[in-house]
Amino acid sequence: MFTFDDLKGLDNGGMQTLLRSADKADLALALKGAPEAIRDLVLANMAERAAKILKEDMENSGPVRLKDVDAAQTRIVTIAKQLADAGDLMISMGEDDDEMVF
Repeated sequence: MFTFDDLKGLDNGGMQTLLRSADKADLALALKGAPEAIRDLVLANMAERAAKILKEDMENSGPVRLKDVDAAQTRIVTIAKQLADAGDLMISMGEDDDEMVF
């Protein structure tokens, strides 16, 4: 089962594809409850100005309900699965068979 925490397995291109498709409000809400590693990965794959705006949105939103964070994370995971099904990104579940060789 693919979860929001598994997004850390996306390569930079896959993360950028997901970020273009995800709703920015959902992204800010989902990242509010995300591990720092995922937050850093997302912000590193955004334009500097967009990352700054997203951070400000997260800081200014105040306390949020955990169920709202979970719902936003679920919506983003659903988008990631749809993009993977369409062949627009590859989801790696951390298994050795999924390693890429260039």
